[in-house]
Amino acid sequence: MRTVIVDDDGLVAISLKTILEAQGIEVAATGNDGKEAIELYHQYHPDVLLMDIQMKEMSGLEAAEQILIEDAEAKILFLTTFSDDEYIVKALNIGAKGYILKQDFEGIAPAMQAVERGQSVFGGEIVHKIPVLMQSKEEFDYEKYDISEKEQEIIEQVALGKSNREIAGELFLSEGTVRNYISLVLDKLSLRDRTQLAIFYYQNVR
Repeated sequence: MRTVIVDDDGLVAISLKTILEAQGIEVAATGNDGKEAIELYHQYHPDVLLMDIQMKEMSGLEAAEQILIEDAEAKILFLTTFSDDEYIVKALNIGAKGYILKQDFEGIAPAMQAVERGQSVFGGEIVHKIPVLMQSKEEFDYEKYDISEKEQEIIEQVALGKSNREIAGELFLSEGTVRNYISLVLDKLSLRDRTQLAIFYYQNVR
């Protein structure tokens, strides 16, 4: 896996580089603000972009939004000291693949590997906040979108952060069947990926 690290604290960036390289992750480059993040993403096209949120010149959120407009498949993982509610909602809405706190150093590499595999990763403190932040405003009419009861179950499991394997075990299905269900649901709801599906669930169902 190849990554680019962007953090306005040079010491943090160097420390992260050391930690990740010790675990076999290639660090192609480091940067210290959102503008550099955009430039480095264009230059290296990393498998996962690991980025801070609060930075001078341009924030990580602003940079991520611009990158994702240009490349919807970009995998961006926010690593920050801030669990601010507004940041979490913004990160979810723009399509970031994860949001974890810097304090969890041991969890950084596993989180990046999960993001590279296409999963969405949110630290424990963040996961507990999501249902509250994404309060439902009115009951969603699944029938209008031809969403079956089984598909509704799968949507809920995705929102809980379960992998395809975990969902398959929970619902007694094969992983391939779960993948097919998720693809169908994304198509029916005109959503891009699992992260948007989880956001949809908390905004419209819970």
